Amino acid sequence: MFITFEGIEGSGKSLQIARSAAYLKEKGIDCLGTREPGGTGFGIELRKILLGTNGYSIEPWCEVLLYLADRYQHLKEVIEPALARGVVVLSDRYQDATRAYQGAARGVSGAEIEKLSQVLGIREPDRTILLDLAAEEGLGRARTRNLLSGTAESEGRFEAEDLAFHTRVRGAYLELAALHPERISIVPASGTPDEVFSRIRGLLDQWL
Repeated sequence: MFITFEGIEGSGKSLQIARSAAYLKEKGIDCLGTREPGGTGFGIELRKILLGTNGYSIEPWCEVLLYLADRYQHLKEVIEPALARGVVVLSDRYQDATRAYQGAARGVSGAEIEKLSQVLGIREPDRTILLDLAAEEGLGRARTRNLLSGTAESEGRFEAEDLAFHTRVRGAYLELAALHPERISIVPASGTPDEVFSRIRGLLDQWL
């Protein structure tokens, strides 16, 4: 099974994926945690370009192409081989992130993104956990995290966007969840990490 975790900046995806992977392993389920961008060696280099505050701008369509390049490599090198071995794959961001960030928030045509994704054969995940959080709270969390970890320059490009940008991202995610309720499960992310994981654990127990 291929499960993705989505949400705005600061929604706690990385922590919850780590906890989910540990939980599944305790249950004897072989699983793999990965992320986009950066799930492959090639992706790590793209991550530096896409997330760093490097002093240059990237055109929205260039962002789309770079993210899809990362995704295609990730799919062929990591995700599909793991699924073929019967491994459960948990990914921190995937295709819905491009729809929300580059499509809704950057204004790139959603129809064109879908066409290109179809050409590349980008598969949909089996299930998606959407960690939902108010944009103000998520952005505040993310900026604080980057300052404390010293990653504001190396990984802070999206955190530097204004509140309106992140509000559009959140709105797009909620629209996607409404369109695909059979795949996307919304988990409120404003509680404590334990409270959030309790909800996620319930979903994992249903699915696996």
